[in-house]
Parts: sequence; structure tokens; C-alpha cells
Amino acid sequence: MIIDAHAHVWPDHVAARALAANPVPGLAARGDGTAGGLEAAMSASGVGLSCCLAIANEGRLVDRVNGFAASLAAARRLPFGTVHVDLSPEENLASLRRHGLRAVKLHPLFQRFALDDPRLWAIFDAMGADYTVIAHVGEGGDAYRNSLSSPAMIARIAGSFPRLPLVACHFGGYKILDDAEEMLAGADVVLETSWPPSLTALRPERVARLVRRHGAERVVFGSDWPMTDPVAEIAAVEALGLGDDATKLVLGGTMARLLGIGSSWSA
Repeated sequence: MIIDAHAHVWPDHVAARALAANPVPGLAARGDGTAGGLEAAMSASGVGLSCCLAIANEGRLVDRVNGFAASLAAARRLPFGTVHVDLSPEENLASLRRHGLRAVKLHPLFQRFALDDPRLWAIFDAMGADYTVIAHVGEGGDAYRNSLSSPAMIARIAGSFPRLPLVACHFGGYKILDDAEEMLAGADVVLETSWPPSLTALRPERVARLVRRHGAERVVFGSDWPMTDPVAEIAAVEALGLGDDATKLVLGGTMARLLGIGSSWSA
């Protein structure tokens, strides 16, 4: 089963406004950001399960966003909740428990806190090994926002919280792949493949080398829908020439293992 580790969904009545509110230079949405739009994209691409990632830009919105994320739970949709450093670790975890969420998305570009913020590390400490964390890493905004996440920060988190299941989006360094390769290849971090507007923007031989060096058992497929077309992104992974077993790990097996989902594609 193909698992998309990286998709974004908003309530129907705010999806268009949400996409317009946080523009990324040079990127245009390929989907509408609604649950119905995601289901259509999944059917067209053969994705069997999508991780629906929620983000609260302010602490006061965390519980509301987590409530919406929980409402997305379905046979083919797995909700990821949100946390924010404006709230205490106890408040953040209480919201996640209240809504039955066991995974969270961090997006420093929009949440405006750094991945090495001591308040965030206190949340990691409270999570232990009970929550999966997926984080945007790299550029996509102005100089200040770009400074809030880096491969070095991810490496420090992995070293300081070895029990925390940690996924780094965009191979651990959007638009700074040299740094990501140097600092994260082979580290105890799961790397995710999305690279808007398309993975094909990177040389396939470089991507294949990185996957082999890091290990397909620590790489997961992510589309970053609605910013990309999952059909094209799956095709880009399949074109890397990794071999059948490694390709299946990347497209679904590794994420299934990380989430505790039974899959014949898992290592």
C-alpha cells in the first residue's frame, strides 16, 4: 500500500483562504486543500493512506485545529495534530489525548518558532516515544523564517531524544540539500521525499544516492499535496531505479512500520 506521509487538508470553507494566506514564493497549489480534493487525488494516484497534517499558527488555536484534524480520521486518512510553544507541554499533550491523536506536524515557517526552541524541546521530552513528529526542515520563506529550521537542528533533536520517532520533511533540508546530506545521511532520522513543485526538480541520481546512503528503511514518500501532484511524485520515486524492495519501502513500507500499520511492504 502506498502511504503519503505529507498532505495538508483544511475545512472546506477556509481551504482557499488558507492556501492564499501562506504563499511560498514560486509555488502554486495543484489541489484545493479540501478532504474531497485529497480523496480524488488519492484515487487518481493509487495512494492507499494519506497522513493529513494540521498546523496551528498560534497556541490559542491548537485545540480547535486538533479537533478538526481528528474529524478527518477515515479508512484512508490518518490525522496528524499540532502543538505550539505558547502552550505548556501538559496543555499540548492534553489536547492531543482529548482528540485521540498520536502524531504531530511542526512547521516553523508558519508557526514562527525554531526547532531548537527550549519550549519545544520540553514538549519533545513530555512526548517520550508515544508520538510521531514530522517537521518541515529548510527554506521557503524570508531569511528569519528560514533560520527557524535546519538539518543541524534536526540532528540535535535526534541525538537528544533518541526515543522520539522523528520524520524530517524534504530530505531534511528544503533547498539546502547539501547541508542535509552532510548532517543527516545515515543519522537516526526518517527522511521524507517531498520537494515542491516536484521531486523531478532534483537530479534522480542524486536522490537515489541519498536514499541508498541513508537506507530505504529510513525514507518515506510524501507528496506535500496540494502543492504537488501525487501521480507525478510517485512516478518520480519509481523512476529512481532503487529496486523493487527499496521502492516499496519508500512508497509505503517504512511509514507503515513507523505508524505500526501491518504491511507486506515493511522491512
